[in-house]
Amino acid sequence: MGANFTRRATGTLIIPVTVFVALTALCSINGVSLFNTDDSLLLLTRGVATTMLTAMALAINLNSGRFDFSLGSMATLSSVIGATVALNTGGGIVVMAAVTVGSGVLLGVFAGLVYVRLGISPMVCSLGITLLYEGVSFAISGGANVSFLLDTGLTSFSKSPLNMLLVIVAGLAVVFVIFDRSRFGYDYRSLITGQAAAVAAGTNERRNAIGCYAVSGGLMSVVGLIIASQMGYIEAGKLNFGSIGVMFTAFLPMFIGGFIGRFSNDKLGYLLGAFCTTLIGLAFAALRLTSTAQSIANALLLVGFLAYLSNEDRLKRAWRRLAGPPRGTPGPAAPSSPAKPAEVPAVTGASAS
Repeated sequence: MGANFTRRATGTLIIPVTVFVALTALCSINGVSLFNTDDSLLLLTRGVATTMLTAMALAINLNSGRFDFSLGSMATLSSVIGATVALNTGGGIVVMAAVTVGSGVLLGVFAGLVYVRLGISPMVCSLGITLLYEGVSFAISGGANVSFLLDTGLTSFSKSPLNMLLVIVAGLAVVFVIFDRSRFGYDYRSLITGQAAAVAAGTNERRNAIGCYAVSGGLMSVVGLIIASQMGYIEAGKLNFGSIGVMFTAFLPMFIGGFIGRFSNDKLGYLLGAFCTTLIGLAFAALRLTSTAQSIANALLLVGFLAYLSNEDRLKRAWRRLAGPPRGTPGPAAPSSPAKPAEVPAVTGASAS
């Protein structure tokens, strides 16, 4: 049991610990600090919150073979609806949060219904939903930004590290309960591991898919709420897939989370993956890298990690050949000498008679 715990703990922590140590050393070599500003804690918690929620929203459908491009458009449209209602009613951040999250869930349900009713490819369906939601956001705002820079009640939410920590804890708890402690989650996992057998056993595949889209929409609505509160306005005039870029920030933490999930819970993996990528972003800012250099570095990190995952078994076999057998392993036994055959007594004429 002790060896198994050590293996699981090592597999869970080796990536985040390595990233933290490497980035801290890199910043020290260049004479800067990884946490060099007064709001570093806020930047860390806010980055972890938005990245973790996006990674989980992306993974929910991707694990089932459904690639969803509409995540960014759901975040934008839900926050546009929430901010518009809050500004018109004067309800403040509570009304904005409630309407935003509720709208996100409904937008996810609608996307799921379109997918299961039309029966088309999930990728093609998500592209159509993206264009639709971007168009609705444009229509609501008239193509202009939805601005509330002077409304401190709406902008203060994302400026509190405590609020961001609460979002992280609440997001983890909700996703864990839904997918690890409910019948819905049991059906979800059974459809992933054996779709035909699960359907034959009575699992409603369509209902489960709609539920996945609903949860994904709810998570992305919180991301939209945080980003809107941080910026003080919402860029509602994005058209022609201008909102897709949000999802690409979640690929690396999602794959890191999937790797860590082999040794512990995958939800914890998404949290640690978001922690790693947020630390990388803080290091890039401390080192004053240009946006172009950051994009290239992030792309190289993603490709490198995917290359490792694709060749993991081959690399392990090569490492075993280089390292040799573990210490204390007995070598091959010496070949034993063949047994000497028994001598057959010679038959003489006297004994023969």
